[in-house]
Amino acid sequence: MSTTFDNSAPDPVQADPAPRASAGAGSAEAPAAAGGAPEAKPASHDTSLPEALVTFMLDRWAPAPRELPQPIAHAEVFAARRRALSKLFPAETLIIPTGHEKVRANDTHYRFRPGSDFFYLTGNLEPDCVLVMQPQEGGGHRDILFVEPNPGRSDKTFFTDRVKGELWVGPRLGVDQSRAHFGVDECRGLPELDAYLSGLVGAVTHPHRVLRGMSDRVDNLLAKQDRDKQLGEALSEMRLLKDALEIQELEAVVASTKRGFEDVIRALPAGRSEREVEGIFNLRARVEGNDVGYGTIAAAGHHACILHWTRNDGKLDPEKLLLIDAGVEGNSLYTADITRTLPIGGKFSPEQREIYELVLEAQEAALREVKPGNDFMEPNRAAMRVLARGLERLGILPVSAEEALKEDKQFYRRYSLHNVSHMLGLDVHDCAQARQQVYKFGKLQPGMVLTVEPGLYFQLDDETVPARYRGIGVRIEDDVLVTESGHRNLSCEIPRTVGDVEAWMAGIWAAAK
Repeated sequence: MSTTFDNSAPDPVQADPAPRASAGAGSAEAPAAAGGAPEAKPASHDTSLPEALVTFMLDRWAPAPRELPQPIAHAEVFAARRRALSKLFPAETLIIPTGHEKVRANDTHYRFRPGSDFFYLTGNLEPDCVLVMQPQEGGGHRDILFVEPNPGRSDKTFFTDRVKGELWVGPRLGVDQSRAHFGVDECRGLPELDAYLSGLVGAVTHPHRVLRGMSDRVDNLLAKQDRDKQLGEALSEMRLLKDALEIQELEAVVASTKRGFEDVIRALPAGRSEREVEGIFNLRARVEGNDVGYGTIAAAGHHACILHWTRNDGKLDPEKLLLIDAGVEGNSLYTADITRTLPIGGKFSPEQREIYELVLEAQEAALREVKPGNDFMEPNRAAMRVLARGLERLGILPVSAEEALKEDKQFYRRYSLHNVSHMLGLDVHDCAQARQQVYKFGKLQPGMVLTVEPGLYFQLDDETVPARYRGIGVRIEDDVLVTESGHRNLSCEIPRTVGDVEAWMAGIWAAAK
């Protein structure tokens, strides 16, 4: 997914998650706001429950299981991350909320997706939770996880609360179960959170830091401080370097994304619209993972010249190209971000091939610069040099490539507005709060995973471009791990060259007959 030169923009996936609309059965009674979340409006078809029914609903349920759940997979990895964060902020209380379900419309909600920093530290997928790391005498922190209690069948909310009730949305773990499952030192119910946070304010308390923007409830209880920003920065900078588990998760979602692309190719001969492409890929994402990592871009023809085309309402033309920029988000929330530009009819035209091979040349130049010690921006500079020279060769630039590459000109960017790289991980634009000096203006280090995605986009109405190229948009994007000796392209199994792409498509179509 293309990115601009500003790597501080928030991840759009967090702001616009995939929808979950629970619009089925009639509901019982309106719930209170869920842990500070925006309250869904009660549906107009709500009806009150007679007391006799409430009494009947509370009676004769089997006892809840007493055994505690097993620890979450890789609990030791999440604990190690908390300990690493603890060392960065000794004797300070750290508050990291996960966020809330967001109202989609009226009384329906988007499907919840945990805050990435909270998940990175806990592995917990439930909404509304808050992790507090409380400093201990003698050093270190005690981990306190505030979660939604599960009163079981002893409280009528299990059938009356359509936001949190078990019969409406499924069970939550509860306090004791969460402590055992997530391996934290202590769990408390969310009703205790306000009193706990209020107790942090005062002359004799430890200083505290809050991960802001995730919970209105937390943000309103604790006044904002300049020092809060450093917590978000530290978490993003921890996430810059992927551990072995994270790399394994990224490899898995890249493989799923390849299968999603193959699903799309298989359907192209009978395909009619971009919306079909989106739906076919997104089905793979939901079958094999949690969701898509961001809105799928299925841009056919001149729509490929719109960098973030997610409207996906165009038609498929066998004479045109399809730019598909998509990624499966796994159940552990790591996402792929891969782009391939495909000839819908199976063969590139001479003009399409010419532009495609220029973009591929730029990507190869960028990939050669992905190695430890290089500037993060060096792959971008390498790609832009190739694109500028190619644009000069095609007679498109009004000046020489050398002139166009000057800081006070940058004319090549008319045809390639975006940077070629951003970090990748739990967020498609990962580590967005990291300081500029360690991200955009920092050095590449082993363990970093970034995209490499040059592109060229020739608008239909751009009179600086020869008519034969207008309406062609090409982007090629791969997910790349920085290694000790250079890099490893995690998505190298997805064909990139003209010949390989055409053979890939032909092979899939032949096998489908």
